[in-house]
Amino acid sequence: MNEFFGSVWWLIVTLGLLVTFHEFGHFIVARWCGVKVLRFSVGFGKPLWMRRDRRGTEFAIAAIPLGGYVKMLDEREGEVAPEELDQTHNRKPVGQRMAIAAAGPAFNLIFTIAAFWLMFVVGKPDYIPIVAAPTGIAAEAGIEAGDRITAINGDAVDSWSSALQKLGENAVGRYDTRLDVTTAAGDSTSRTLAFSKLPAEVGENELFDRIGLSLQPRERDAVIGRVSDGMPAAAAGLQAGDRILRINGHDVAHFSDIETLIPQEAARNPELALTIKRGDEQLDLRLKATEIAAADGKSRFVIGIASGDSHDATLKYGPLEAIPQAFSKTWDVTKSSLGMIKMLVVGRASLDNLSGPITIARFANGSAQMGFAWFLNFLALISLSLAIINLLPIPILDGGHLLYYLIELIKGSPVSERSQIAGQYVGLMMLVALMGLAFYNDILRLIP
Repeated sequence: MNEFFGSVWWLIVTLGLLVTFHEFGHFIVARWCGVKVLRFSVGFGKPLWMRRDRRGTEFAIAAIPLGGYVKMLDEREGEVAPEELDQTHNRKPVGQRMAIAAAGPAFNLIFTIAAFWLMFVVGKPDYIPIVAAPTGIAAEAGIEAGDRITAINGDAVDSWSSALQKLGENAVGRYDTRLDVTTAAGDSTSRTLAFSKLPAEVGENELFDRIGLSLQPRERDAVIGRVSDGMPAAAAGLQAGDRILRINGHDVAHFSDIETLIPQEAARNPELALTIKRGDEQLDLRLKATEIAAADGKSRFVIGIASGDSHDATLKYGPLEAIPQAFSKTWDVTKSSLGMIKMLVVGRASLDNLSGPITIARFANGSAQMGFAWFLNFLALISLSLAIINLLPIPILDGGHLLYYLIELIKGSPVSERSQIAGQYVGLMMLVALMGLAFYNDILRLIP
């Protein structure tokens, strides 16, 4: 239940922030262009809260938090008083209408850069990508335990999460991938992972098992460094500084034993028995592990504890240094996202990779549990995805409106109302089909 409510809460926080920022882009540019805004709504359906400003704009928070809208004065949607005709959206020059349509995705892009900037200033904890004993494709390629990944297809890699992202993208597309590594002996060499040999039926949940790469564990004391609020450990009374001695009767020597035993034992029965040492006192506690979505797309059992700071690749920069890093990260993720869309369109990647609100909610909860910097990273990724998706030339999306305005610029007159209505129906059916598939994939991921 903790994961369920946590996922719902962090989904609402995520969508609330990103939808508000997106719609504010449309809203503020519309006002700059002299268009009267009738309503600014975060969410759909019946308003739960509403107020009206001195310009007559209604600001509302509605019951269904899966989007939002800005309603502008327009002669096509009802009668307009003569004195307000100059404030209608449909009478504005096509360039201004294009600016209003593009403002939502543009503000999502601004949010992405700002979130990455703050993430780098705060410092995102991560690990140097040194691998444990490999299996599968990695073993076949000649990767060895202790190898440090330095680049993937020529792109420098400075953290384990970055390595996983690039490996996952190439594996989904079945592209053979070159890894530059530094061996434990200090030699530099290259290895090729033959992802082209992966069978087509291998789904995203199996990819990383087939790749066969895992992070080399760092030995840490079995002492709790942090307890997450609202998680089983906090509810059971565990505290920072407690040393875990046993889990379900199994002795614990290092924190890596905890990370192994908790998911292993919880998979059999989430009810766990812990023996801890607090000062000079030894205590026996019981708690129930909860299941969350991990960064690789799989589910894992956790109790909401972390060791002391053992990260050895924290990405942290000063406020000025973080600016180019934020732009560089945004560009890198944009290229990856467009590459994934291309693979989906040409059929190189399976539509099983589409995700909907359920998966997003689980990842939101998981990233929030990993800390503020990781949640900022998650927000930036989702915000950029919203910007890209909204710019697709699909009627009903901002990109569809931009396409209509571009046609209007070329032909010198607006697209006929009949064509626009037909396009809206086609766009709506496309979105419903995509959302249906995304929900279907989400549900399949919940089934063991």
